[in-house]
Amino acid sequence: MKKTRIGIAGIGFMGTTHFRIWRGLEDAEIGAICDVDPVKLAGDVSTVVGNIGGGDNSKPLDLSGVKAYSTASEMIADTSLEIIDICAPTPDHSSIAMAALEAKKHVFCEKPVCRSLRELDELSEAVKRGKSYFNVGMCIRAWPEYYHARTLYKDGKFGRIRSAFFRRLSPDITGNSWKNWFMDGELSGGALLDLHLHDTDFIRFMFGRPKAVTSFGVNSVRSRGGTDHIITNYHFDDCLIAAEGGWCANKKVPFEMSFQMIFERATVRFAGEGYQIYWEDGEVESPQVADKNLPTGWHRELSYFLNCVRDDVSPDKYQDFNEITDSFNIVMAEQESVDSGKTVEIKYRG
Repeated sequence: MKKTRIGIAGIGFMGTTHFRIWRGLEDAEIGAICDVDPVKLAGDVSTVVGNIGGGDNSKPLDLSGVKAYSTASEMIADTSLEIIDICAPTPDHSSIAMAALEAKKHVFCEKPVCRSLRELDELSEAVKRGKSYFNVGMCIRAWPEYYHARTLYKDGKFGRIRSAFFRRLSPDITGNSWKNWFMDGELSGGALLDLHLHDTDFIRFMFGRPKAVTSFGVNSVRSRGGTDHIITNYHFDDCLIAAEGGWCANKKVPFEMSFQMIFERATVRFAGEGYQIYWEDGEVESPQVADKNLPTGWHRELSYFLNCVRDDVSPDKYQDFNEITDSFNIVMAEQESVDSGKTVEIKYRG
């Protein structure tokens, strides 16, 4: 069986996460990696740490049969590669993605897709011109519990939404990245763009486009110039939807991602008690939705994209680029609201 060959740009927390997932997919073959750090290119990722996961990211990589490149452009020029998986720092996403699309590679890009609205417009044009497939690592759309709750809601099982609250809280990640780039707000966008964006995007995925946002945040608690903690109210006509995200807590505090959604017929929670549906008639359901072979949203999104490339099927189950554009516009409006102290109407593109 012919395997799809993948090149991974950036061998940090997400790069090593993706490396191990691709290695576990029988139709995938890692053909190359690239990174500016020669130590990582040799397979030594002992300095790699993250804020979620089981700690496997720092274990040595088996690079047997894997080419090592010091630049993304060299790797993109490798004609044996079909997919370029972008896990490099955020400021490099747009340029690598556009170069890969120009080279007719399929592209999977980690979030955030880019750093600014200007880059978003440029990338959007490149995606429209390109003949290959493009997806973004908005993994919460594919996370088993989140996706299951959305499916039941869209199928009408829960009735109308009354209120929903999402939380994504990380311990301090100072020192967890190459040259500590996460803590430079100009590069990473702070917790708002690197962390909280997941819940903004899922709200868009589940409930559609909000009209405006009202956000409150604090800057430069951990990073330099970034919004490190944020609470946002998303303006919908007939329900209350809010989300909180940040990385201000100290390094000993555990990572949290959770939600509570109250519908006409049920309250749905993903929190300390696990994933539970509390039906209005008194029944409590504990759906087992994780696949042991694809246990996380990371596994599901990469496996799905691989299948789409293999079968030549447009990857639109979890997202299309217009939705990613919407989510980026929303989170940029949140930044504007934090900075101005005002409610910001969202100006959607396209």
